[in-house]
Amino acid sequence: MKRKKKTKSGSSKWEADLKHIPGYDPFNAIGGCWYDPEAGAKPVEFFKAHLTHVKGELAGRPFLLEPWQKSTVMNLFGWKRKDGTRRYRECLIYIARKNGKTIFTASICNFVLFCDGEMGAEIYAAAAERKQAGLLFDVAKYQVLKDEVLKKHGRVFKSSITIESIGSSFQVISADADTKHGFNSHLVVIDELHVQPNRELVDVLITSTGARRQPLVIYATTADYGHPSICNEKYEYACKVRDGIIEDPSFLPVIFEASRDDDWKSQETWKKANPCIGKSLSLEYLERECKRAQESPAYENTFKRLHLNIQTEQDVRWINMEKWDACNGGLIAGTREIYEDYLNDKLEGNECYGGLDLASTTDTACLSLVFPEKGAYYVLPFFWIPRENAIERENRDRVPYLTWGRAGWLELTEGDVIDYDIIRKRINELEEKYDIKEIAIDRWNAHQISQQLAGDGFEMIAFGQGFASMSAPSKEFEKIVIGGQLIHGGNPILRWMASNVSAEMDAAENIKPSKKKSTERIDGIVATIMAIGRATNQEVRKKSIYESRGLLSV
Repeated sequence: MKRKKKTKSGSSKWEADLKHIPGYDPFNAIGGCWYDPEAGAKPVEFFKAHLTHVKGELAGRPFLLEPWQKSTVMNLFGWKRKDGTRRYRECLIYIARKNGKTIFTASICNFVLFCDGEMGAEIYAAAAERKQAGLLFDVAKYQVLKDEVLKKHGRVFKSSITIESIGSSFQVISADADTKHGFNSHLVVIDELHVQPNRELVDVLITSTGARRQPLVIYATTADYGHPSICNEKYEYACKVRDGIIEDPSFLPVIFEASRDDDWKSQETWKKANPCIGKSLSLEYLERECKRAQESPAYENTFKRLHLNIQTEQDVRWINMEKWDACNGGLIAGTREIYEDYLNDKLEGNECYGGLDLASTTDTACLSLVFPEKGAYYVLPFFWIPRENAIERENRDRVPYLTWGRAGWLELTEGDVIDYDIIRKRINELEEKYDIKEIAIDRWNAHQISQQLAGDGFEMIAFGQGFASMSAPSKEFEKIVIGGQLIHGGNPILRWMASNVSAEMDAAENIKPSKKKSTERIDGIVATIMAIGRATNQEVRKKSIYESRGLLSV
């Protein structure tokens, strides 16, 4: 095969176009590969001539590539090996949301399908959920339907596009790895790699390319959380290729990200992760999202991960621990007796509201009493855990349950399950000291003890754990922590749970703590939020009565 002119640094006007990928120089460690300018220009011309935008203000207009997109396709399809096949076999596109990732990868699929000339090419769009992969495929499908040339050569079906003359197809597939072992993949795009639950689908699809001469696997994603995952594995590998630590001329690392040390409120920082600012992504939108993140600690990590491509430890870091520690009431955590003595001097006989989170009989349970007092909320939590479970957890996870038990911060119950009668007895003892007006209780696994406590004379309130029940008290909890109105006396267990808690938010910006997404136990925080929910509900009712009828005189 006759080779095009070899590439040398500084040799042509298109060299600059190849270097719009942050921190990566494709001319380093090329391993005998060479650049074909005509092959590199082909996808750029194809996108402009045949592909259009399908959504928003640009819908129907030609797809003109941004510099980073142009650089990516020119590198992917222009570089060749000694035998004339493509240099790159894998590519990570690591970029913040709303930077045109979906339309870009969909367009690459169409280019490969219609222009690669691969007989029997199998092209797949995959994601953790079929719906997500379908978003990418739908863009590709609409592009074909809008172009007379592509529509003439290809047939469009609900979940596939085919070119019957060469037996090639582009399909959307689900995440079930067990059904993919018979594939013979030419191009695979795995969208939103960070939500893959494990590596099974990725491994199956990579191995499915083994029989092809020049296969390509593209991973497109925003940042994952800071935990072991296939996304973080590919990201770390890509960083090492970019930085020259690993020499792999077949891997293209397209990484747009801010760093943890950057000022996340700065527009210059935003540009590092968002090369499409002013195009598919407006500066006004980022300004609004950044302001929201500054006003709500619950949204800060979401903003950093999705819009700055910074790995975060949790889905949403909800509680600012500096603010939390400032709510200790001036006390230094010592023993339980010190804090109870402090509270008894202030609040013995005062009304309070309880939140009871039983979790399961094999792990922690918590009763949290909240005392509304002159604009502040004093929190007195009680914890129970089976002794055998505590020993195992302390040895395995280094959670100091036994130490907390010796200091009086929790009660170790005998055996490997909690006896709810012990909790019931303790609550009745507390009623002799405090005026417990209500106890909110998670309805799950709590019917019997709820009935028993109601029989003891307590006002039991079933409290759901969904957004409808939890959002308002969760927002109130966040507000009083930030405002320094929550007094917890430095309780170490409650502090540990506060550091664990991750929040989740729905489309309507309702918020609640998430046991599923949090790093460890958060029962004390959940119980406290339920208690605050009942306390603030009573305060609202009292204000409403006074406003409607005025103060009564006797």
